[in-house]
Amino acid sequence: MLIWLTNWLTQYASFFHVFGDYVTMRALMAALSALVISLFMGKPIIRWLQKMQIGQVVRDDGPQSHLSKTNTPTMGGCLIIFSITLSVLLWAKLNSLFVWLLLFVLIGYGMIGFLDDFLKLVLKHPKGLRAKHKYLLQSVLAIVAVIWIFLTLNPYMNFSLSIPFSKNLMIPLGGWFFVLGYFVIVGSSNAVNLTDGLDGLAILPIVLVAAGLGVYAYVTTNSVFATHLLFNYMPNVGIEELVVFCSAICGAGFGFLWFNAYPAEVFMGDVGSLALGAVLGTIALVIRQELVFFIMGFLFVMETVSVILQVGSYKLTKKRIFKMAPLHHHFELKGWPETKVVVRFWILTIIFVLIGLAALKVR
Repeated sequence: MLIWLTNWLTQYASFFHVFGDYVTMRALMAALSALVISLFMGKPIIRWLQKMQIGQVVRDDGPQSHLSKTNTPTMGGCLIIFSITLSVLLWAKLNSLFVWLLLFVLIGYGMIGFLDDFLKLVLKHPKGLRAKHKYLLQSVLAIVAVIWIFLTLNPYMNFSLSIPFSKNLMIPLGGWFFVLGYFVIVGSSNAVNLTDGLDGLAILPIVLVAAGLGVYAYVTTNSVFATHLLFNYMPNVGIEELVVFCSAICGAGFGFLWFNAYPAEVFMGDVGSLALGAVLGTIALVIRQELVFFIMGFLFVMETVSVILQVGSYKLTKKRIFKMAPLHHHFELKGWPETKVVVRFWILTIIFVLIGLAALKVR
């Protein structure tokens, strides 16, 4: 009996040993957990948002087809943040400082978005959180995150800008790392926020970019792949836990898409878009692949640039370049159905992510 019990305990321990030692298995479980949590909690949260009358406010000057979205529950980003956080706490190794960094950024930016949404949708403040206050809060969190990354990684590497599709071309950053880091985090946060304007438009690109960055995080912490692909091998720093975090984003994102697909039952709101954009930028900084992130997330760049060009052109010439900015509204007003805009932008993101992944080998 004692021998049988010993053998059973050994097998039982070995089973969970797989989850503890293999980041790929823990990443898979994190994705599944986040997916199940978001699917299970989605309907109750939507019903609660409807009960609280937290509904979307639609611009009168936008596409007329959007008027039907009025009062659709928003602030669904709370569901995404909850799913990611719980999944990461279950499956990531919590001795990694980067796990806590990403949770700090996710929840911190989520709180900024929550405050903005709360002011607009619950207190009926027309403009929500003032832009200068929003950027101030975003800036404080970004600066803290960049300093956190610098202090954690500084003993292990020189901070340089890695150039995609090149083997050894690196641009030393020195103190410019702090400037770059600030703009990557704040810029990506607001870029994703601008992209989140149609049913399902932002969430799948977020999932695809997170998956791509997760591949880079895995390569960076795997001695075989890092050596073969000429990457700096980073053992024992905790970066491998970013693979688990990226997987949790993917699982929670797919779960949210179940309810956010056209016609959307819920929108993520600023609470989701600001948080997820900031987290993606932070992951890119940690794995030192800012330009790869720029390529993979080029849809977010396009949307942001369209707004900058539109505002700049109107201020200088009183003429508009696009029918409406961000870019997805321009194509809607050209007559494209909303679903066609969304799917085509998804396809573009797949192309951008594949180009970014090609930089792993084509160097």
